[in-house]
Amino acid sequence: MTRIHAFTEDALGDLDATGVAERIASGEVTAAECAEAAIVRLERVNPALNAVEFKDFPRARERAQAAEGATATGAFGAFQGVPTATKCNIHVAGMPLTEGSAAIAPTLQTVDGPFTQQFLSTGVVPIASTTMPEYGWSASTERSGGSVTRNPWHTDFSAGGSSGGSAALVAAGVVPIAHGNDGGGSIRIPAAACGLVGLKPSRGRLLGDPSSSSAPVKIVADGVLVRSVRDCARFFEAAELHYRNPKLTPIGRVDRPVQRRLRVGLCMDSPFTPATDPATRQAVNSAAELLESLGHTVEPYAPAVLPSFKVDFEDYWSLLAFAVAKGGPRLFDGFDASRLDPLTLGLSRRFVRRSYRTPLFLARLAASARVYERGFGTGIDAVLTPVLTHTTPRIGYLTPDQDPEVLLDKLSSYVGFTPVHNASGAPAISLPLGEDPDGLPIGVMLSSRRGGERTLLELALEIEEAQPFSMMG
Repeated sequence: MTRIHAFTEDALGDLDATGVAERIASGEVTAAECAEAAIVRLERVNPALNAVEFKDFPRARERAQAAEGATATGAFGAFQGVPTATKCNIHVAGMPLTEGSAAIAPTLQTVDGPFTQQFLSTGVVPIASTTMPEYGWSASTERSGGSVTRNPWHTDFSAGGSSGGSAALVAAGVVPIAHGNDGGGSIRIPAAACGLVGLKPSRGRLLGDPSSSSAPVKIVADGVLVRSVRDCARFFEAAELHYRNPKLTPIGRVDRPVQRRLRVGLCMDSPFTPATDPATRQAVNSAAELLESLGHTVEPYAPAVLPSFKVDFEDYWSLLAFAVAKGGPRLFDGFDASRLDPLTLGLSRRFVRRSYRTPLFLARLAASARVYERGFGTGIDAVLTPVLTHTTPRIGYLTPDQDPEVLLDKLSSYVGFTPVHNASGAPAISLPLGEDPDGLPIGVMLSSRRGGERTLLELALEIEEAQPFSMMG
């Protein structure tokens, strides 16, 4: 097994983002020292991981110096001076937006998007942007031609996707917090593969980015990948200081475990895929037993989804790929359709064959929120499932350089649990609660009704306290 990490006794140590922020605020270390430590760590491990899209070291050093000034005046965010990275599919001034695609010329953006502004308001200092599979279609950060992002726990395996680069950097200790976004599991999948905490928030909880705002069904939600539940909770508390959606119950400060005992529904197998594999099943069963030992009630639960959901989501996926393939010149600078990968082209062709179904699948996906919420009418507070139907695959299993129909079938069979929350707009969190026979982490997922992030975070804090997560370092 080849395990890669950058943890060492520098300004970052083995601390989570909250710990680094507290260290900076106390004056024990400076933001500049933390940025420099992250840069050194990145240069040390990225050749093995291939997790970085664009390095932004000069501006990171400038931002770190500015963060020190803000700290000195007492005007600072929750993560003031903490180094971070952003996925390469949001608008960040001074960085290229490439969507992980060779078809897009790497043009530097001139303005920060709305989510970027919200993210930066927490005080973080970006040092780089991170890799992703082309347009985020895949659950593994692998690109056509063999450019792959590797899992720090075992470099023969996938780091997940589509926020795989961010997950790899956080798991390896380069930065303690990184941006990710989730349109079908793309925060939760790499969190599961890399042993991290990843919360996909409710639709509208955070501001979005222009790159995804025009989609007919708003499936994409931005967030972060972190190594502790307290970091996740602290991020959302800080983000609400910049913008709070008045239509959602505030998350507020979550700094203690859930106090009341909950009813938790258990769903072990997806209705759309082959049965969950034994190692993943064991991890979820162990999580259920842990919840019961903490006094919660765990009972069988059947997910509230339409029978057509799997095909509807695949059709929507195909529609988005078609929009990119045909509308790319209007959407992206320097777009060259001849450089799109086989999966994007295959999904686009699939949409052409099935475009007559568009009004039907759009209507059913839009209705999925109402269907999903009805599943909580029985008094269930949260639902426990696997994140994925089987353990993390080796590099190559999900390569885009294979027959697109074969790859689509593999992807749909792998991500049987996560897309429903994107279509319904509900929150869900991945927690690292298991380990597969190869020593890689296994993620377990908790989900709730829309606006239920506080319940999920409080429950996650209780779980983490009872069974601390295994991290590298």
